[in-house]
Amino acid sequence: MDIKRIKAVKLSSSALVALLLLTAALAGAGCNRVSEAQPPSKKKPRARAEVRLSDSDRDGIPDGAELSSSTDRENFRQWFTGIAEIQFYEMSKEWNAEQRDCAGLVRFAWREALKRHDSEWHNRMGANYEALAPDVEEYDLESGLLKGKLFRTDAEAFKPSDLYDGSFAEFADARTLKSFNTTFVSRDRREAKAGDLLFYYQPWVQKTPYHVMIFLGAAREAREGASDWVVYHTGGSPTDAGTVKKVRLAVLDHHPDPRWRPIESNQNFLGFFRLKILN
Repeated sequence: MDIKRIKAVKLSSSALVALLLLTAALAGAGCNRVSEAQPPSKKKPRARAEVRLSDSDRDGIPDGAELSSSTDRENFRQWFTGIAEIQFYEMSKEWNAEQRDCAGLVRFAWREALKRHDSEWHNRMGANYEALAPDVEEYDLESGLLKGKLFRTDAEAFKPSDLYDGSFAEFADARTLKSFNTTFVSRDRREAKAGDLLFYYQPWVQKTPYHVMIFLGAAREAREGASDWVVYHTGGSPTDAGTVKKVRLAVLDHHPDPRWRPIESNQNFLGFFRLKILN
C-alpha cells in the first residue's frame, strides 16, 4: 500500500472516531434535556397525601388538620382569642343566635379564625374586626382536609374513613370539646397559653354539666396590665339568652360561688386544656 493510501485510511479512521465521539456527546446532551423536561414524579404528592391522612400522635386528629408550624399556631391563637374577645363588646350577626352558649363561642371563634380574612370577610363581620394577625397558611376552612367539620366526636385514632362516617362534625358541645378535641395541660394557670380552654364540671346539672371558657392571657382591649383574662358565654335558657363575659382569673378566684373559682382546690374546675390542632 502506498503512502497516500495509508494516510487516507488513517484520516478516515480518525474522522470516524471523532464522529462517534460527537454523536455520543450529542446523545448525552439530548438525554439531559429529556430528563429535565420530564413531568415531576408522582411519588411526592402521594407522600404528601399520606402525611395529611396520617395521625402521628394518635390523638384522633389527622396531621393534615393540625398546625405544625409555630407561626401558624401563634397566628391562629391571635385570631381565635381576638374574635372571641370582640364578642364581649358586640356579638357578631354571623354568630347564629341558636348557637350562642359557652361551647358555641369556642366553635364560632375557631371556625372564623381558620377563614381567609379578606375584604369580603371584614365587610361581612363589621368594623370591629381589624387584621389581628396574618392568616393561617396550613389550613383553610374552605379547602382544608376536614372542611367545616372541625370537631372530633369520638376517641379513636384517626383513619381515612373517619372523614365520611360522622367521626367529625360541625357541632361539638363542651363535653365533646374537652374529651375529643383538646388535651389536658395543667390546673396551674402558669402553664396556660392564649387560646387554651378552661373546663368546669358540675354533675348535678343534668342537661349541661360541662362549662368552657377561653383563656385570653393579655386581652386586646382594656387589659389593665394583666395577663389572666378569660372570655366566655354564660349559656342561655328559655327565659334568658345569656351573654358574653370577660373577666380576670384573679376576679374569678373570689367568685361568690366557689364552684366557679379556677383554683386547684376546686374539684369542679378541671383545668386548662389545649386544642389538639395546636399540639
